[in-house]
Amino acid sequence: MRRPTPIRLLAILTIVVFAAPGTWLRTPPVQDLRPILDIAPIEVDQLRIGEFAIEGVWELRSPNSHFGGYSALLALPDGRLLAASDRGRFLRFAPPGATPHAPEFGAIGGDATENKHAVDAEALAGDAESNRIWVAYEGRNSIVRFDPELVEGESVSPPAMEGWSSNSGPEALARLPDGRFLVLQEGRPDLSEQRHEALLFPGDPVEGAAPLEFRYAPPAGYRPVDAASLPDGRVLILHRAVTLGLPYAFATRIAVADPATIRAGEVWRGREIGAIAAPLPADNFEGIAAVPRPDGSMTVWLISDDNTAVLQRTLLYRLRWRP
Repeated sequence: MRRPTPIRLLAILTIVVFAAPGTWLRTPPVQDLRPILDIAPIEVDQLRIGEFAIEGVWELRSPNSHFGGYSALLALPDGRLLAASDRGRFLRFAPPGATPHAPEFGAIGGDATENKHAVDAEALAGDAESNRIWVAYEGRNSIVRFDPELVEGESVSPPAMEGWSSNSGPEALARLPDGRFLVLQEGRPDLSEQRHEALLFPGDPVEGAAPLEFRYAPPAGYRPVDAASLPDGRVLILHRAVTLGLPYAFATRIAVADPATIRAGEVWRGREIGAIAAPLPADNFEGIAAVPRPDGSMTVWLISDDNTAVLQRTLLYRLRWRP
């Protein structure tokens, strides 16, 4: 077989280098701020995942420049959902079945910087009475308490989070019904299941309360990526695993855990109650929100982070769960 000449090798390398970004990342478009959101249903044959009934799956699409990359989800008192991205953007929207509202796009804190280290929002928590919203930032290991419009904020960088690396910082945040706050570090997958640092604040972390420190044990090979509190004080925890390939493959597991069993310095575990993987529509699910229903069951929403990649999608799941 004839060996490629140096010129041919250079040509091949040039094609690979210039083609790769277009394969994985969308070309940055001209800024588009139109409030357009398309929520397209996806038909699925499977009706259940573990303890959850699947009530609907949709793909979200928008030409808006702020759209995509959602790594956190919060249910708002008015029935809308708030999604936050690791680019510091937000989306308020009415999910299927809710009272219609025009979608709202914007930058958290009014800052549209592209410096991901400064705006890497990974988790949301809220207080239905005050309508205040807390945002956890992975890149700088901080928590910011915002007004309902996500404009004015007060920040804290808890000393207990100082040693967390900038790419494995606070990934899950939940405000419990009694006012305590749970924070889980993303960390790294570990077969020992004991390497995810975790904190339980006795109150608002922005007020400077010292947390109880412990560790969280996710399913082996998975990372905790978001959490949602339940009316009974327990927490739903969303986990993700990634299998490298062309394209990447994502797997999702949901667990329920009781903060009443947390002990300082010990390992805290949950109980797995559902999983999402192919052939179901699967992607990089990073956001979870829970809404109680009058009959005592819960509506559970999941949203995926498309990483602004052409081979990924922003998916929305609606699940029903009876605690």
